[in-house]
Amino acid sequence: MTSEEIISFVDALDGVLTLKPALGDGAPEISWGDTFFYYAPDGVTPTASQPFATVVTKNYPGDESSRLDRPDTFRVNIAAGKGAFIRWTGHAPREPASAEVDPSAADTVIAHPVYGSLGWLAVVNPGKRTQAATHELLRAAHHLARSRHERRTEPTA
Repeated sequence: MTSEEIISFVDALDGVLTLKPALGDGAPEISWGDTFFYYAPDGVTPTASQPFATVVTKNYPGDESSRLDRPDTFRVNIAAGKGAFIRWTGHAPREPASAEVDPSAADTVIAHPVYGSLGWLAVVNPGKRTQAATHELLRAAHHLARSRHERRTEPTA
């Protein structure tokens, strides 16, 4: 899977706002070239929520362990919920892992190397082994983001 295939897959889900920061749009330079997915059916960037998934193409300060500085390497980060996190990692987000996992391993679903304690999962260069899982997790993250949005925007009686 390429990063563009993942971006196209998520962008096709209903209500998704896809942001690709670039020179001249006011976004911090560190974010240029990466992609951020929000559930925002009105097309307005939410100010009170985080993206439900991202595609990052480089190391960030304090987040170098995935070694995204290698050629043609990217990481999909997914907030698919506590249940999915436990199912894929075998432990709750705030619990320690029972085994050490290489955060730079390709085509493997892992706890996010920095935000795993918040329930985020990650996949470096998803491939044949993780394509279906990556799609499933992205759909789950989208569903959770949509549900949160609907709860926040429900009219109160």
